Amino acid sequence: MVSVPSPTHGTHSVTAVEQPPVPVKLVIAGGFGVGKTTAVGSISEIRPLTTEAAITEVAAGVDDLSHTPGKTTTTVAMDFGCITIDPTLKLYIFGTPGQDRFGFMWDDVVEGALGGLVIVDTRRLDDCYAAVDYFEHKGMPFAVAVNAFDGEVHHNLDEVRWALDVSDHVPLIVFDARKTGSVRDALLVVLEVALSRVENTTAG
Repeated sequence: MVSVPSPTHGTHSVTAVEQPPVPVKLVIAGGFGVGKTTAVGSISEIRPLTTEAAITEVAAGVDDLSHTPGKTTTTVAMDFGCITIDPTLKLYIFGTPGQDRFGFMWDDVVEGALGGLVIVDTRRLDDCYAAVDYFEHKGMPFAVAVNAFDGEVHHNLDEVRWALDVSDHVPLIVFDARKTGSVRDALLVVLEVALSRVENTTAG
């Protein structure tokens, strides 16, 4: 409460207007079946929007299901969720489709995003090359998050960095797409990198 003078009645109280949290758009990308939809669902405070379709016999012949035998659906447009980090900040999270044949949608999904998180499955690193190349080409800040499937990571982070050929300034972390706190921490790494880029640009 803030007390202010009143010309006729002495003083009266005025409630300060609370500002809504600042909206920030982040993107989660990566190859087919690496955990993008799972990550969005784990962190979102609302029921996530998903655009999943059943994997047909034709699609199964194109997409490698050897490491995800239980996967029966795939994202064909995007995933969406949001999370309020604190009273000043709210993240709006968009997940891209993982297959190359849906790559034409990436520009629309990524437009306006402050940064990106590339999810990696170390059993098939080549599936995430396209996402890494995309963010590097766009000049967008991003971090790489190795998803610990069944609690296991098949290569150490130095090996992953070498295989992906990403610069030392790109954060490389291990996380679990199924756990809310782990996904939140990964997104905060992306936010930190993005804000650092903005500050450096402003200072320059």
